[in-house]
Amino acid sequence: MQLNLKNPIVFFDLETTGVDIVKDRIIEISLVKVAPGSDEPVVKTRRIKPVDDNGQVMHIPEEATAVHHITDEDVADMPTFRQIAKSLAELIKGCDIGGFNSNRFDVPMLAEEFLRAGVNIDLKKRKFVDVQTIFHKKEQRTLSAAYKFYCGKDLEGAHSAEADTLATLEILKAQLDRYDDLPNDIAALAEYSQQNRTADYAGRILYDEKDREVFGFGKYKGQSVEEVFRKEPSYYDWMMNGDFPLYTKQVITQIKTRIK
Repeated sequence: MQLNLKNPIVFFDLETTGVDIVKDRIIEISLVKVAPGSDEPVVKTRRIKPVDDNGQVMHIPEEATAVHHITDEDVADMPTFRQIAKSLAELIKGCDIGGFNSNRFDVPMLAEEFLRAGVNIDLKKRKFVDVQTIFHKKEQRTLSAAYKFYCGKDLEGAHSAEADTLATLEILKAQLDRYDDLPNDIAALAEYSQQNRTADYAGRILYDEKDREVFGFGKYKGQSVEEVFRKEPSYYDWMMNGDFPLYTKQVITQIKTRIK
Protein backbone atom coordinates (compact mmCIF):
# COMPACT_ATOMS: atom_id res chain seq x y z
CA MET A 1 0.00 0.00 0.00
CA GLN A 2 1.30 3.44 -0.90
CA LEU A 3 1.59 5.75 2.09
CA ASN A 4 -0.95 8.58 2.23
CA LEU A 5 1.34 11.53 2.88
CA LYS A 6 0.74 15.23 3.42
CA ASN A 7 4.44 15.84 4.08
CA PRO A 8 7.55 13.92 3.09
CA ILE A 9 8.47 11.30 5.68
CA VAL A 10 11.96 10.13 6.60
CA PHE A 11 12.41 6.67 8.09
CA PHE A 12 15.76 6.34 9.80
CA ASP A 13 17.83 4.00 11.91
CA LEU A 14 21.04 4.48 13.90
CA GLU A 15 23.95 2.31 14.85
CA THR A 16 25.78 3.69 17.88
CA THR A 17 28.62 3.13 20.32
CA GLY A 18 26.04 2.20 22.97
CA VAL A 19 22.56 2.98 24.29
CA ASP A 20 23.29 5.99 26.55
CA ILE A 21 22.05 9.02 24.61
CA VAL A 22 24.19 11.36 26.72
CA LYS A 23 27.52 9.53 26.56
CA ASP A 24 27.30 7.44 23.38
CA ARG A 25 27.54 8.57 19.77
CA ILE A 26 26.12 7.72 16.33
CA ILE A 27 28.45 5.74 14.06
CA GLU A 28 26.02 5.00 11.22
CA ILE A 29 22.78 6.58 10.07
CA SER A 30 20.54 5.44 7.26
CA LEU A 31 17.61 7.47 5.99
CA VAL A 32 14.82 6.48 3.65
CA LYS A 33 12.89 9.53 2.41
CA VAL A 34 9.48 9.15 0.78
CA ALA A 35 7.75 12.08 -0.90
CA PRO A 36 3.96 12.52 -1.21
CA GLY A 37 2.62 10.75 -4.27
CA SER A 38 5.78 8.71 -4.73
CA ASP A 39 6.60 5.14 -3.81
CA GLU A 40 10.26 5.44 -4.85
CA PRO A 41 12.26 6.17 -1.69
CA VAL A 42 15.54 8.05 -1.63
CA VAL A 43 18.07 6.09 0.44
CA LYS A 44 21.11 7.68 2.08
CA THR A 45 23.50 5.92 4.46
CA ARG A 46 26.50 7.49 6.17
CA ARG A 47 29.07 6.16 8.59
CA ILE A 48 30.31 8.61 11.19
CA LYS A 49 33.47 8.89 13.25
CA PRO A 50 32.42 9.23 16.91
CA VAL A 51 34.10 11.95 18.95
CA ASP A 52 33.57 13.01 22.56
CA ASP A 53 32.85 16.52 23.87
CA ASN A 54 36.57 17.32 23.67
CA GLY A 55 36.84 16.28 20.04
CA GLN A 56 38.70 13.07 20.84
CA VAL A 57 37.93 9.99 18.76
CA MET A 58 35.92 7.45 20.76
CA HIS A 59 36.50 3.70 20.78
CA ILE A 60 33.58 1.56 19.62
CA PRO A 61 33.10 -1.01 22.41
CA GLU A 62 33.48 -4.63 21.41
CA GLU A 63 29.99 -5.45 22.67
CA ALA A 64 28.55 -2.83 20.31
CA THR A 65 30.62 -4.13 17.39
CA ALA A 66 29.29 -7.63 18.13
CA VAL A 67 25.79 -6.31 17.33
CA HIS A 68 26.33 -4.09 14.29
CA HIS A 69 29.79 -5.32 13.13
CA ILE A 70 31.18 -1.79 12.79
CA THR A 71 34.73 -1.34 14.08
CA ASP A 72 37.01 1.62 14.81
CA GLU A 73 38.78 0.97 11.50
CA ASP A 74 35.49 1.15 9.58
CA VAL A 75 34.87 4.75 10.67
CA ALA A 76 38.45 6.03 10.98
CA ASP A 77 38.26 8.03 7.76
CA MET A 78 34.61 9.02 8.05
CA PRO A 79 33.34 12.55 8.87
CA THR A 80 32.22 13.48 12.37
CA PHE A 81 28.55 14.20 13.02
CA ARG A 82 29.35 17.91 13.30
CA GLN A 83 30.71 17.85 9.75
CA ILE A 84 27.50 16.44 8.25
CA ALA A 85 24.96 17.95 10.66
CA LYS A 86 23.85 20.88 8.48
CA SER A 87 23.35 18.80 5.33
CA LEU A 88 21.52 16.16 7.37
CA ALA A 89 19.25 18.78 8.93
CA GLU A 90 18.46 20.10 5.45
CA LEU A 91 17.58 16.60 4.25
CA ILE A 92 14.99 16.04 6.98
CA LYS A 93 13.69 19.63 7.11
CA GLY A 94 9.90 19.68 6.87
CA CYS A 95 9.64 15.88 7.03
CA ASP A 96 7.68 13.68 9.37
CA ILE A 97 9.72 10.97 11.08
CA GLY A 98 9.39 7.18 11.09
CA GLY A 99 11.41 4.40 12.64
CA PHE A 100 11.46 1.21 14.69
CA ASN A 101 11.75 1.96 18.42
CA SER A 102 12.57 5.46 17.21
CA ASN A 103 10.50 7.42 19.74
CA ARG A 104 12.38 5.91 22.67
CA PHE A 105 15.91 5.81 21.27
CA ASP A 106 16.72 7.00 17.75
CA VAL A 107 14.92 10.37 17.91
CA PRO A 108 16.39 11.35 21.33
CA MET A 109 19.86 10.25 20.20
CA LEU A 110 19.65 12.18 16.92
CA ALA A 111 18.37 15.31 18.68
CA GLU A 112 21.26 15.11 21.14
CA GLU A 113 23.81 14.90 18.34
CA PHE A 114 22.31 17.93 16.59
CA LEU A 115 22.54 19.95 19.81
CA ARG A 116 26.16 18.91 20.35
CA ALA A 117 26.89 20.01 16.77
CA GLY A 118 25.27 23.40 17.37
CA VAL A 119 22.57 22.82 14.74
CA ASN A 120 19.13 23.99 15.81
CA ILE A 121 16.51 21.66 14.36
CA ASP A 122 13.00 21.66 15.81
CA LEU A 123 11.67 18.13 15.44
CA LYS A 124 8.80 18.76 17.87
CA LYS A 125 6.68 20.16 15.04
CA ARG A 126 6.90 16.89 13.13
CA LYS A 127 4.78 13.73 13.39
CA PHE A 128 6.54 10.61 14.70
CA VAL A 129 5.48 7.15 13.55
CA ASP A 130 7.07 4.35 15.59
CA VAL A 131 6.51 1.13 13.67
CA GLN A 132 7.65 -0.94 16.66
CA THR A 133 4.84 0.46 18.81
CA ILE A 134 2.28 -0.41 16.13
CA PHE A 135 3.80 -3.88 15.89
CA HIS A 136 3.80 -4.43 19.65
CA LYS A 137 0.20 -3.28 19.96
CA LYS A 138 -0.77 -5.68 17.20
CA GLU A 139 1.59 -8.66 17.49
CA GLN A 140 4.28 -8.29 20.22
CA ARG A 141 7.56 -9.18 18.40
CA THR A 142 11.04 -7.93 17.36
CA LEU A 143 12.12 -6.28 14.07
CA SER A 144 13.32 -9.52 12.42
CA ALA A 145 10.17 -11.32 13.56
CA ALA A 146 8.04 -8.39 12.38
CA TYR A 147 9.67 -8.55 8.94
CA LYS A 148 9.08 -12.30 8.76
CA PHE A 149 5.51 -11.96 10.01
CA TYR A 150 4.38 -9.08 7.81
CA CYS A 151 6.57 -9.47 4.73
CA GLY A 152 7.11 -13.24 4.71
CA LYS A 153 10.88 -12.89 4.32
CA ASP A 154 13.97 -13.29 6.46
CA LEU A 155 15.72 -10.01 7.24
CA GLU A 156 19.11 -10.21 5.54
CA GLY A 157 21.74 -7.91 7.07
CA ALA A 158 19.87 -7.29 10.32
CA HIS A 159 21.58 -4.70 12.54
CA SER A 160 22.91 -2.74 9.61
CA ALA A 161 21.24 0.66 9.61
CA GLU A 162 20.20 0.53 5.95
CA ALA A 163 18.71 -2.98 6.06
CA ASP A 164 16.79 -2.18 9.26
CA THR A 165 15.49 1.12 7.85
CA LEU A 166 14.30 -0.33 4.56
CA ALA A 167 12.65 -3.19 6.47
CA THR A 168 10.86 -0.66 8.70
CA LEU A 169 9.31 1.11 5.70
CA GLU A 170 8.27 -2.21 4.16
CA ILE A 171 6.73 -3.37 7.47
CA LEU A 172 4.63 -0.20 7.80
CA LYS A 173 3.22 -0.68 4.31
CA ALA A 174 2.41 -4.30 5.12
CA GLN A 175 0.75 -3.24 8.39
CA LEU A 176 -1.49 -0.85 6.46
CA ASP A 177 -2.43 -3.67 4.10
CA ARG A 178 -3.13 -6.09 6.95
CA TYR A 179 -5.11 -3.95 9.41
CA ASP A 180 -8.28 -2.32 8.10
CA ASP A 181 -8.58 -0.24 11.28
CA LEU A 182 -5.09 1.22 10.91
CA PRO A 183 -5.41 4.65 9.22
CA ASN A 184 -3.22 5.51 6.24
CA ASP A 185 -2.53 8.94 7.65
CA ILE A 186 0.74 10.04 9.22
CA ALA A 187 -0.82 12.21 11.93
CA ALA A 188 -3.13 9.37 13.01
CA LEU A 189 -0.29 6.82 12.85
CA ALA A 190 1.89 9.12 14.96
CA GLU A 191 -0.87 9.35 17.57
CA TYR A 192 -1.40 5.59 17.49
CA SER A 193 2.31 4.86 17.94
CA GLN A 194 2.78 7.42 20.69
CA GLN A 195 3.19 5.98 24.19
CA ASN A 196 3.57 9.20 26.18
CA ARG A 197 3.38 12.83 25.17
CA THR A 198 6.88 14.07 25.85
CA ALA A 199 8.10 17.64 26.29
CA ASP A 200 11.64 16.45 25.64
CA TYR A 201 12.69 13.58 23.39
CA ALA A 202 14.05 11.31 26.11
CA GLY A 203 10.82 11.12 28.13
CA ARG A 204 12.23 12.74 31.28
CA ILE A 205 9.63 15.52 30.99
CA LEU A 206 6.08 14.60 29.96
CA TYR A 207 2.81 16.41 29.36
CA ASP A 208 -0.16 15.55 31.59
CA GLU A 209 -3.83 15.65 30.62
CA LYS A 210 -3.85 19.43 31.22
CA ASP A 211 -0.83 19.95 28.94
CA ARG A 212 1.40 20.81 31.90
CA GLU A 213 5.01 19.63 31.94
CA VAL A 214 5.48 16.97 34.61
CA PHE A 215 8.43 14.83 35.62
CA GLY A 216 8.56 11.37 34.07
CA PHE A 217 11.11 10.00 36.53
CA GLY A 218 12.41 10.14 40.10
CA LYS A 219 10.94 11.30 43.36
CA TYR A 220 8.77 13.95 41.68
CA LYS A 221 7.41 11.67 38.97
CA GLY A 222 4.01 12.94 37.82
CA GLN A 223 4.42 16.30 39.56
CA SER A 224 4.45 19.67 37.81
CA VAL A 225 7.94 20.81 36.84
CA GLU A 226 7.00 24.42 37.50
CA GLU A 227 5.72 23.67 40.99
CA VAL A 228 8.79 21.61 41.89
CA PHE A 229 11.15 24.33 40.67
CA ARG A 230 9.24 26.93 42.66
CA LYS A 231 9.42 25.03 45.94
CA GLU A 232 12.84 23.43 45.38
CA PRO A 233 14.97 25.57 43.01
CA SER A 234 18.01 23.39 43.70
CA TYR A 235 16.36 20.52 41.79
CA TYR A 236 16.87 22.51 38.58
CA ASP A 237 20.54 22.97 39.41
CA TRP A 238 20.87 19.24 40.18
CA MET A 239 19.45 18.35 36.77
CA MET A 240 21.63 20.86 34.94
CA ASN A 241 24.73 19.37 36.56
CA GLY A 242 23.61 15.78 36.03
CA ASP A 243 23.90 13.32 33.14
CA PHE A 244 20.68 14.43 31.45
CA PRO A 245 20.37 14.94 27.68
CA LEU A 246 21.11 18.42 26.38
CA TYR A 247 17.59 18.75 25.01
CA THR A 248 16.10 17.86 28.39
CA LYS A 249 18.23 20.60 29.94
CA GLN A 250 17.04 22.99 27.25
CA VAL A 251 13.40 22.20 28.06
CA ILE A 252 13.76 22.64 31.82
CA THR A 253 15.66 25.89 31.25
CA GLN A 254 12.75 27.20 29.20
CA ILE A 255 10.42 26.27 32.06
CA LYS A 256 12.71 27.91 34.61
CA THR A 257 12.87 31.08 32.51
CA ARG A 258 9.10 31.08 32.17
CA ILE A 259 8.74 31.05 35.94
CA LYS A 260 10.94 34.15 36.21
